[in-house]
Amino acid sequence: MRLILMGPPGAGKGTQARFVAEHFGIPAISTGDIFRANVSQGTPLGVEAKRFMDAGEYVPDEVTNLMVRNRIDEPDAEPGFLLDGYPRTLAQVTELDGMIAFTGHRLDAVVVLTVDPEELVQRLLQRAQTDGRADDTEDVIRRRQEVYSEQTEPLIGVYRERGILVEVDGMGEVDEVTTRIFDALDVVPQS
Repeated sequence: MRLILMGPPGAGKGTQARFVAEHFGIPAISTGDIFRANVSQGTPLGVEAKRFMDAGEYVPDEVTNLMVRNRIDEPDAEPGFLLDGYPRTLAQVTELDGMIAFTGHRLDAVVVLTVDPEELVQRLLQRAQTDGRADDTEDVIRRRQEVYSEQTEPLIGVYRERGILVEVDGMGEVDEVTTRIFDALDVVPQS
């Protein structure tokens, strides 16, 4: 199974990615984790990525694409993978299409967690207090939501047109959302 998990900040992607990946026996691949691993290992890509991360900028597509390509080429991703945080741009969609086509497979589904925007703000404010993240102010959280909407809406449209978009209600308890995702994906044919 080759999946993308999308949703606005605070929708529960990281939590759900673990359960979905375990269910299908595939690795959950988070671009944030890839960036952090490359930076901590001091790889050339990590050094490059760190320059942008330290400046609060997005890591350029060419660096991100190469990191994702390297990761999905690893043996544990041969039977499939779940991507969290990639693609984020239309150019990355095209790049990912090429990566997957090269393996002789296709993308099976794109799961989008939908959550009420005000619920997201409350979740993230609560997480900020719990995790001691002083940078997660309401203004910053709302700006992240705007950026997500600006950048992600075109991607959602692309995957909807391809007929592989699966929208799942991300409201409620974690196990309820997990069950909804499994129910939606159980009918998806795997490449």
